[in-house]
Amino acid sequence: MDTPVLIVGAGPIGLALAGDLGFRGTACTLVERSDGQILQPKMDMIGIRTMEFCRRWGIVPWVESAGYNRAYPQDCAWVTSLTGHEFGREVFPAPQDEKCPPQSPQKRERCPQNFFDPVLRRFAGQYPHVSLRYRTELVGFVEDEDGVLSTLRDLESGETFEIRSQYLVGTDGGASSVRQALGIAMAGEPTLTYTTNVVFRTKDLEGVHDLRPAYRYIFIGPEGTWATLVAINGRDQWRFSLVGDDTMQTHSEEVMRAAIIRAVGKEFDFEILSLLPWVRRQLVADSYGTKRVFLAGDAAHLTSPTGGFGMNTGIQDAVNLSWKLAATLEGWGGPNLLGSYESEMRPVAIRNVSEATGNLKRMLSPRVVSPGPEMFADTPEAEQKRREFGEAYTELMKREWFSIGIHLGYVFEGSPIVIPDGTPRPEDTVQTYTPTARPGSRAPHVWLEPGRSILDLFGKEFVLLRFGEDAPSGDGLATEAAARGVPFRVVTIDNAEAAVLYERRLVLVRPDGQVVWRDDNAPARPGEIIDAVRGIADGQALGIRSAA
Repeated sequence: MDTPVLIVGAGPIGLALAGDLGFRGTACTLVERSDGQILQPKMDMIGIRTMEFCRRWGIVPWVESAGYNRAYPQDCAWVTSLTGHEFGREVFPAPQDEKCPPQSPQKRERCPQNFFDPVLRRFAGQYPHVSLRYRTELVGFVEDEDGVLSTLRDLESGETFEIRSQYLVGTDGGASSVRQALGIAMAGEPTLTYTTNVVFRTKDLEGVHDLRPAYRYIFIGPEGTWATLVAINGRDQWRFSLVGDDTMQTHSEEVMRAAIIRAVGKEFDFEILSLLPWVRRQLVADSYGTKRVFLAGDAAHLTSPTGGFGMNTGIQDAVNLSWKLAATLEGWGGPNLLGSYESEMRPVAIRNVSEATGNLKRMLSPRVVSPGPEMFADTPEAEQKRREFGEAYTELMKREWFSIGIHLGYVFEGSPIVIPDGTPRPEDTVQTYTPTARPGSRAPHVWLEPGRSILDLFGKEFVLLRFGEDAPSGDGLATEAAARGVPFRVVTIDNAEAAVLYERRLVLVRPDGQVVWRDDNAPARPGEIIDAVRGIADGQALGIRSAA
């Protein structure tokens, strides 16, 4: 094999996958047809779970210093124009001032793709066994029983060459050539809106208007919601989005310039840096791949950016797939392991994509029930109507702004490598999140000491948590894991809060930080537990037998 894993597409998902494989000591090659420069950042919010992964990788300081102005307020406001009327706003602190929620050692971070991609590129590039090749495109591939033979083209020289890998992962975006070559269809809504983005630069936008600064403005006119404006770097660059409907349309720079002036409410000096028409979609791939070829990120799911779920769901894809690829390549992962990637992550994508579309519909709801021209007059009656409308719209939009349940509350229900304990699945909530160590869930955070989270224990191996010195030793599980070559360690936790949160005296957490088994007693047949969580046996069947 020329490389164990070939990754196609060096956006944030491909870079995260390459970096996480490197973190695990697994060699890989990442190819990207572009030079990696980002002119139109497609994401700007790193969610709380992604930041937990960044903590694991040791790159949180890189994210925080990547380039966004962390002193810039993060309010979201809905207005007629920047020089017009404000209906309402949700107030958020600047990134430097925001506190971590009690459920995590991290918080979300504002870091648009033009800043985040270089961070991930640096992360992946620090490993000598990770090869990054830009200006290199995938021409085609052939999968056989033992691996994948890919044909690549160097776009600088025009030369084509072949590379053989044991696995191939397509992280090549919504128009994925890997997905198309596999003939995998996508289900959902192919067209939610036609939207045109403009990134522009202006010296002092805040000096043009009298509103309080905000990270995001939503513009509402008599026709309803028609545009948004987002602070790209918190300084002098902004992304303006003219939100259409499902009617195909292409706007000229002249049209976009006029729309920006309408949104601001007056003429001002600005420079258009880039213009991008795009289609907002709600799609999930029918399959996440084959035995040796996998899809991740936008290649597997396309979502409206409302909520900031797209890239963050893709990073979950990358981390979920990475340790399973590494385990299989190292020889201790069984056949159910890579098969569990789709069964675990596809339901999460369906959930997140659907929630993002709900956010879009809430944002665009003034189109359905038009506010009417009378609300835009300069009269006391109009001001009262604006206040009533603003209060209702602010309440409606809270579901998008407060979504910790989406980021931390996902559950791998029914996964073949998770052993259920018979407890009921917790309610799937959006705005709230109640930590649980129920198998299939993210292992909950608790501070073991200042600056040290229990999450800091997880990453490269299975970790058996013993809560209290009188808990069963876990020696049986450790012995069976060692016999099978499974990376495994036992950690005794002397922390009352953690013991209450995790609910059982023994809790087994897999390398990506998800709980796979728990019990108060040592298992009678520990080898069965290890075989289930490494993908040899069926964890669901084992859980049912144990309960019986």
